Amino acid sequence: MASTHTLRVPGARLHYEVRGSGPLLLLFGSPMGAAPFTPLAEALASEYTVVTHDPRGISRSVLDDPEQDSTPDLRADDVAALLDHLGADTADMFGSSGGAVTGLAVATRHPGRVRTVVAHEPPVLELLPDAADRRAVTDDIIETFHREGHGPAWVKFMTAAGFDLEAAGPPQGEFSEQDLADSARFFAHELRGTTRYVPDVAALKACPGRVVVGIGVESGGLVTYRTSTALADLLGTPPVEFPGEHGGFASHVGPFAETLRKTLAG
Repeated sequence: MASTHTLRVPGARLHYEVRGSGPLLLLFGSPMGAAPFTPLAEALASEYTVVTHDPRGISRSVLDDPEQDSTPDLRADDVAALLDHLGADTADMFGSSGGAVTGLAVATRHPGRVRTVVAHEPPVLELLPDAADRRAVTDDIIETFHREGHGPAWVKFMTAAGFDLEAAGPPQGEFSEQDLADSARFFAHELRGTTRYVPDVAALKACPGRVVVGIGVESGGLVTYRTSTALADLLGTPPVEFPGEHGGFASHVGPFAETLRKTLAG
């Protein structure tokens, strides 16, 4: 059972949850909030004190200014504030997708707070040879959202990311008001800042903690496979393969938790 809390940070109130006992482990995404990480957190809670949170502007983490853009640096500062609030000097961290970019920013801006950060499939598009084309595609996705709404924007986003929409089939169930609000937040205020983040490779190499790139064993057709490989090459360390593809932390919880345990153990 998780305990739920709220932390006031500059410009926002962060919702976070704590489970288990042992060394501190933070799990986070972007735009994903705490909820998708609940099964993984519960699988790890027997060995770690696992903390999950909703990034600022997502779900239960409310902004003072709803028009504020979300950037990896801003989210990294929130992670550092959360560590301060918990009385922790350092922690292990796992970030997936945009949360992986947040993790890279933590290792860059607050290197002394990191024991190990696992950046699972960060969409760092600026590292790709076709970065200019990827920028244009991202801008078109955002413009599509403003012009046509959520559905067409998500189709373009998933297609650009490399997902097989025909194989996936139509979306199941209806979107809640919160889902739609989080989706709007993502397209209007988060997507551009996350995908245009340029990792400071020198700073990541100098980080006293370990920076590990994670990659889904089934992600070969995704653009995040390319970005993860590019980042690992720049860091000079091989990526760690995790079960599943981009959302493997939710679809392959048990094996994914075991791989994460082994990775954190070094």
